[in-house]
Amino acid sequence: MIVRTLAVSAVALLALAGCSRKGEIDVTRGVGITTVRSACPAAGVPAGTGDITLFDPAGSQLASAIDVTATITNVRATCNETGEDIVSTVTFDIQARRTRSDGARQVDLPYFLTVVRGGSQVVAKRINHAVLDFAPGEARAQATGSATAVVQRSAATLPDEIRQQITRPRKAGAEDAAVDPLSTPEVRQAVLNASFEALVGFQLTQDQLRYNATR
Repeated sequence: MIVRTLAVSAVALLALAGCSRKGEIDVTRGVGITTVRSACPAAGVPAGTGDITLFDPAGSQLASAIDVTATITNVRATCNETGEDIVSTVTFDIQARRTRSDGARQVDLPYFLTVVRGGSQVVAKRINHAVLDFAPGEARAQATGSATAVVQRSAATLPDEIRQQITRPRKAGAEDAAVDPLSTPEVRQAVLNASFEALVGFQLTQDQLRYNATR
């Protein structure tokens, strides 16, 4: 089994948390619940890219022509927030099955890591390959993929005025006590920009994407 590692550098924003612990009720200056937001990107798989199907012959999409199927599973992330750079390493398993199991075989599958900000803005993308080794007579094989996202802490901080709007205590009975600060367009946009993901999936062709969408 051959696994290669790739690195992606991206700039992302971080919502600054208050001093209270997650879920702690602060009644000293007002009433509210302080939540802690991590700078680490959420790891996941974009819809439609977690599976790949290879056909033989390649131009066919008949069930009888299915050659190899593979799935990305067990996606997990390990994040280090202690330094100037926030480093998140995403690992995942690839589980594959082939139709014909006569003899040994290697299958090369391309996969990507993309860093997305605000749910739609791709700020970085890299493509790498995992090689699956099928043993003679075996229909199943497994490989492990890995990718790393590096976020600059210097650029990962909300502006002070946005932070203050989010964390400002609100007195019970005050006009703005029941107003969600995220309902303010500029605050909502800043928090959206501060939300980012490290997404992994198979690098599919247009035909493979269409197949996944319609099967």
